[in-house]
Amino acid sequence: MELILKQDVENLGFKDDIVTVKSGYGRNFLIPQGHAVLATASAKKVLAENLKQRAFKEKKIIDDANAVAEVLKTLDIKIASKVGTGDKLFGSVNNINVAEALEKEGQSIDKKFISVAGGSVKRLGKYNATVRLHREVSVDLPFEVVAQAQ
Repeated sequence: MELILKQDVENLGFKDDIVTVKSGYGRNFLIPQGHAVLATASAKKVLAENLKQRAFKEKKIIDDANAVAEVLKTLDIKIASKVGTGDKLFGSVNNINVAEALEKEGQSIDKKFISVAGGSVKRLGKYNATVRLHREVSVDLPFEVVAQAQ
């Protein structure tokens, strides 16, 4: 079943992508939830026209996302966390903590666009997070989890 996505769907595609899914997934989840519409011939023509009109706007958005990516590459992120015995953390560090650290550095990025390798960090050390700024622009963000000063 061919569908046109009306919004980004995790592990499937981005807004305005034409995707092929199993019929049950499309009929029972994507269409009723408003995530997609059927990819009929007329819907594809409308989509093509919209994409053509949006191409110029999209170029500026991509340029802005690349500028933010360059700024993120220069940042040195350190996240302080309470530590137990050895290098184990009390709790964990995840995308929410990375978003808060970026906010302190002056970069406001929504937590849903940040993914930490492995989901969460439970030990001190250096790690990487991927920040998706646009469907075509994502940047690896190195960060370090350090012990909180007592």
